Amino acid sequence: MCGIVGFLNHNFIADHQQVILNKMLTRIAYRGPDETGLYLHPKCAMGSVRLSIVDLSSGQQPLTNQDGTMWIAYNGEVYNHIELRAKLKKKGHQFRTSSDTEVVLHMYEEYGAACLSQLNGQFAFSIWDEKRKRLFLARDRFGIRPLFYTQVNHQLIYASEIKCLFEHPQVERAVDHYGLKESLTFWAPLSPGTFFDGVKELPAGCYLEADSSGFSIEHYWKHQFTDNYFQGSRDEAAEELRMLLKDSVKLRLRADVPVAAYLSGGLDSSVTTALVKEIKPDILNTFSIGFDERSFDESAYQNEVAGFFNTNHKSISCSNEDIAKWLPLAVYHAETPLLRTSPIPMMLLSSLVRQNNIKVVLTGEGADEILGGYNIFKEAIIRQFWSRQPHSKIRPLLLKRLYPYIPQLEGASALHLKMFFGYQLEHTDSPVYSHLVRWRNGQQLTNLLAVDVAKSIENYHPIQNLSERLFEEVKGYSVLEKAQLIESRLFMSGYLLSSQGDRMAMANSVEGRYPFLDHRVVEFCATLPDDYKIKGLNEKVLLKTMMQNQLPPSVINRPKQAYRAPVAQSLVHDPQLLDEYLNSDFLKQSGLFNPAKVAALLKKIQASPSVTEQDSMALIGVLTSQILYKQFISDYRTMHEETLLNGEVKNKQVII
Repeated sequence: MCGIVGFLNHNFIADHQQVILNKMLTRIAYRGPDETGLYLHPKCAMGSVRLSIVDLSSGQQPLTNQDGTMWIAYNGEVYNHIELRAKLKKKGHQFRTSSDTEVVLHMYEEYGAACLSQLNGQFAFSIWDEKRKRLFLARDRFGIRPLFYTQVNHQLIYASEIKCLFEHPQVERAVDHYGLKESLTFWAPLSPGTFFDGVKELPAGCYLEADSSGFSIEHYWKHQFTDNYFQGSRDEAAEELRMLLKDSVKLRLRADVPVAAYLSGGLDSSVTTALVKEIKPDILNTFSIGFDERSFDESAYQNEVAGFFNTNHKSISCSNEDIAKWLPLAVYHAETPLLRTSPIPMMLLSSLVRQNNIKVVLTGEGADEILGGYNIFKEAIIRQFWSRQPHSKIRPLLLKRLYPYIPQLEGASALHLKMFFGYQLEHTDSPVYSHLVRWRNGQQLTNLLAVDVAKSIENYHPIQNLSERLFEEVKGYSVLEKAQLIESRLFMSGYLLSSQGDRMAMANSVEGRYPFLDHRVVEFCATLPDDYKIKGLNEKVLLKTMMQNQLPPSVINRPKQAYRAPVAQSLVHDPQLLDEYLNSDFLKQSGLFNPAKVAALLKKIQASPSVTEQDSMALIGVLTSQILYKQFISDYRTMHEETLLNGEVKNKQVII
């Protein structure tokens, strides 16, 4: 795993390319502490920091093809590189390394952009075609690996992380008000937008081609559903899923360094662990995170699964004080506002992995999205069922079973449930029906925006715009399929994999691998009937069928427990943190939020013995937005430099 940076020049004097690239790479030294390299050309410059995992001795980057006409800077892993190498050799390609990087370059040389459909992996890379004076950027199907870009004075500048772009002397720093509103509404900016004005992400499953005439972006893959459903029995579907998942895990165990696994105590990570042990019966290192607060802690299940598979298990506990202490650093790595504190424990967990000299971990992300694991899916199904008898006093009571961790729902009556969950209850044809309640609550957070910010975007209605954009595409989809599409397209890459996946792992130079996000697994699951995913209020039915008698019954039969971390409990009792970022003067300086409204929110939270989910989200959303403003705009500097493994990069390879 690595980090990449670069820029395509047209009307720009390139005298300082090396200095600029070094500054950009210094910002992401933690993504690649093992090696650094640059390629300098009057039209195109690129750089890479490398975390060596495959071909430790000869996989240096940037890397060229046989005749030196193409160069690649590459972040990621293509797991089927061995098979692709054999295919390319039959076509006459010759290789100097055993790295997957070189395979990707030769695949592009042979097939052009069409090569992407043959790559099984997680990646973001740039290729400079010197003959055609063309730059090619690509990102994996699910956006596991990040890639951002901006345009300034006829230059296209790109990098694995936004903070690198700001090291370029011509890139300005400002908040995008649309991105801020989307973050508070959807939990993440809508791709390709970001929190920062003028900065875009290359969307998941896309490639970009650029030359002197400009650039274009094309999709090569999209997550979608089909009416050509799997026709076999549930047992047959479970066998097919097992075969695909096992091969996915087998591919993701390919590495020249040890591979470990995260073990949360839930079904998904337990399945991953079980398949690893089936493929490689030797001792497996597993890692988990627990919480001092019992309502968030799953340690008992983690220890049970670790004992069941006899893994070499290590765990770390996260306290409320840890949440407050490490929040600014987590925000620095996430580069987006957060509405949950969940990224912080994941960052601490990857630190534990790195302390044990492990570079690669397998995790269970993606299973909930493709196999129907989230409560919001069941919420949509219940709301649709309720909508057929909207005046029923019994049907809304089913919702209380979904969110036992929300104390306000414990004794709620049908009337109170209708006030909360009854929003647009009968709008079941809406493309975003499943998320209307969640996004309505998020949209209410925008009431905290400063007057000038609110006025600048008063005619922008993100939920309506998104609904119109998806309307034609999701025609014929079930309520569950619509919900899954939204989670997979919008939330998974923009929030989950960004703030809890790549960014928190790479903060400690650890690569996460995701067997459930093998495109073959995802495409198969998209053919499953709804009741193979959710039956009644039982989620991930097919995965449980697949694992019967292969996991402890307590793991298979336990209800879904959402991964959460303390919010208000951690933050309201840290006056120093709140005062630094939410004091009236700094709120006025950022100009993002109304100081009086933020003060009223704080007063309400501090005086209440029980804080609502909405108020917690508002607090963390405002706080993390202010932290981002301070880190990247008002006081742009490296936070907590002592945590970076290589504060100043030193080039081991410079090619001109």
